[in-house]
Amino acid sequence: MKNIFQLALAVVALALVFVESNAQSASPTGFEISFPATLDKGPIDGRLLLLISTSTEGEPRTQINEDLNTQQVFGVDVEGWRPGEKKTLTSSAFGYPRRSLADIPPGEYTVQALLHRYETFKRADGHTVKLPMDRGEGQQWSRAPGNLYSTPKRMRIDGNTPLSIALDKVIPAIEPPKDTKYIKHIKIQSERLTKFWGRPMHLGAHVLVPEGFDSHPEARYPLVIFHGHFPADFSNFREQPPDPNLKPVYSERFKLEGYNRIVQEQAHQFYKEWTGPNFPRFLIVEIQHANPYYDDSYAVNSANLGPYGDAITYELIPEIEKRFRGIGQGWARFLYGGSTGGWEAMAAQIFYPDEYNGSWAACPDPIDFRAYTVVNIYEHENAYYADSKWKRMPRPGKRNYLGELSATVEDMNHMELALGTNSRSGGQWDIWQAVYSPVGPDGYPKPIWDKLTGKIDRSVAEYWRENYDLSYILKRDWANLGPKLAGKINIYVGEADNYFLNNAVYLVEDFLKTTKNPAFGGEIDYEPRAEHCWNGDHTRPNAISRLRYHQFYAPKIVERITKSAPPGADLKSWRY
Repeated sequence: MKNIFQLALAVVALALVFVESNAQSASPTGFEISFPATLDKGPIDGRLLLLISTSTEGEPRTQINEDLNTQQVFGVDVEGWRPGEKKTLTSSAFGYPRRSLADIPPGEYTVQALLHRYETFKRADGHTVKLPMDRGEGQQWSRAPGNLYSTPKRMRIDGNTPLSIALDKVIPAIEPPKDTKYIKHIKIQSERLTKFWGRPMHLGAHVLVPEGFDSHPEARYPLVIFHGHFPADFSNFREQPPDPNLKPVYSERFKLEGYNRIVQEQAHQFYKEWTGPNFPRFLIVEIQHANPYYDDSYAVNSANLGPYGDAITYELIPEIEKRFRGIGQGWARFLYGGSTGGWEAMAAQIFYPDEYNGSWAACPDPIDFRAYTVVNIYEHENAYYADSKWKRMPRPGKRNYLGELSATVEDMNHMELALGTNSRSGGQWDIWQAVYSPVGPDGYPKPIWDKLTGKIDRSVAEYWRENYDLSYILKRDWANLGPKLAGKINIYVGEADNYFLNNAVYLVEDFLKTTKNPAFGGEIDYEPRAEHCWNGDHTRPNAISRLRYHQFYAPKIVERITKSAPPGADLKSWRY
């Protein structure tokens, strides 16, 4: 009898441990989120995000990233949301890096909610889609004007009662930059893009005009496009010396104290060189082509984004040349950029071989989809895990030069899935998919792989190969493209690129070095141990060279002009 009683006590004790354990991992019943009519009269479509942070500094909306220091986000789609109506996020809401609210340990957190609003587009292809239109911020959900958000609050999450959040703020509009003596701004409505999207669509650019632009009205200038992510204004150009009162900020990426001051120093140095007697007199252009999917369009025509390649090449560039006295001929146009800008520079040169006379692609996004970072979309079965019968080996997504990982391919894609379904996250993998994929039956980009599981759709991969795999296109069309591209393609990448972008460059080099009649005639170069985004400069560390694209590539452009300008070309009016 005593043994039975002791056994009963043991069972009760185990039950209590089980209950306590469950309580420690229990999720809250849910978060009830609403907004008042004084904030917005609605109804609103969009992505509702719940942000949970262990930090007591800053706002959770600025703390979501692909790295180890990321905080937590959950997301759900909302349609027709009206003032006073409560939306409840429960354990079914998809999250990153923890998948479910049920995975959040009880404790004190800083909590915030944000609504990333969508607009309805009735496109020319017959599809109606809901997407976040760029509002001058470069497609950044955390600071997009018009988005609603809540004041961050410390809350205890313990699984006992629903928690309420009221959206009480609206992100304000962004004031556009003003013209200066050297930096001019242009914005046009694109006829091609307006027709595709079924509403007015614009392209913009920041134009750096050369020293002597006003005093040499007879001069006509070569045009250089510096491709890259959305620029709020022309970057890395500063007329004033560095601010002596600037508080030093440590750069975790480059392990440098006061890197913000270094940026100002280099920007001022460029100003001094640009206005000095020896810098080539060019027009340098940074394009604003943010769109409903990303902070730029990748500068090509796309089934999902529309004819951005044609709009930039045949609408925006001629208008810039008209307003700012560009030479206006293909031999006098050039492209360079890094990462996204590197891919754009190379792609625009390939797709418009007669319109540009040279491209310098630094650390380009994958230019061969056999090495779509570390995924071979034509042969691998799964993007997230290596094909294996017995092992479950995650594919790496981000590393440092020592090979230490901060994210897997699955991590990075799941972050985007939490931020937005149907390629609407504004993230890197989603924009690749939006640009390269055919339109799906629902009007959104057809996925290259299942975002949740990573299973690759081979039919989509074939579409990508035929239309956007730059390596494949070069091989397939070299007989026709080669004579137009000889000497125009140059590629640079660090061999420890954080996103494994060097892998695709190796494959492209394997083909280009075999080309004949003509030989490709360009340059491909690598830097050992260099991370993202090395641009070809062996003389400076990456932290500095990335701030000197213009100075580094200008002599190469002049050399290209000297070698390739046609008879009778204007080689004098701009050389003063």
